[in-house]
Amino acid sequence: MTANKHRAIITGASSGIGKATALAFAQAQIDVALVSRSSEKLHAVQEQVQKTGVEVKTYVVDLAKVDQVQREMEAIAADFAPVDILVNNAGMGYTGTVSDTSLTDWQQVIDLNLTSVFQCIRGVLPHLRQQEQGTIINLASVAGKTPFPGWGAYNVSKAGLIALSKTLAAEERSNGVRVVAFSPGAVNTPIWDTDTVHADFNRAAMLTPEIVAQSILHTALLPEQAVVEDITLMPSAGAL
Repeated sequence: MTANKHRAIITGASSGIGKATALAFAQAQIDVALVSRSSEKLHAVQEQVQKTGVEVKTYVVDLAKVDQVQREMEAIAADFAPVDILVNNAGMGYTGTVSDTSLTDWQQVIDLNLTSVFQCIRGVLPHLRQQEQGTIINLASVAGKTPFPGWGAYNVSKAGLIALSKTLAAEERSNGVRVVAFSPGAVNTPIWDTDTVHADFNRAAMLTPEIVAQSILHTALLPEQAVVEDITLMPSAGAL
């Protein structure tokens, strides 16, 4: 890998922040491996990315099947080598008070938003350590810092992800691996249309996926001797 040529794996790349990040990276001439559950949606993003002339591959992975994720990500990192950027973006929204949340729902949110990221990291980290250089960007949320009532399991999953990011940053710094906890405020993505989210916010006042993607790109392209380990990006209108 040349000094200025980057190769990235992006999870949840078929829509929202993941899709916008894939396009922003491609426009910056970063090769991208796109990971998502939906082959059809991945193919549509792949076609857009290909217009920029970078190398792009798609990988269909169900990150909710956490016991398989590490092995699948190891295979992707080997196939798309040498990878130096991992963007852990896949996740789900969930509204519900702690008292109303079933154990099944709780485990589903924690599995996808936290445990699957842990597994993705375990799959890709050995490759980054081997080359003594790389950046892991974990998409957390402002909800992980200032918990919102009625978003119980989601708040906890994102707070856990921030703690995971900070722990990993401290552990891997000496191996040349940078770790970023990226916490956006509300972003206008398809997450608001999912069955597990019931909230009536003004989506026009939210951040756009493209704005978030530009900040992720900037963070990923910082010189090796610098890192933004903890970033909060809010809509200028404030929390909704």
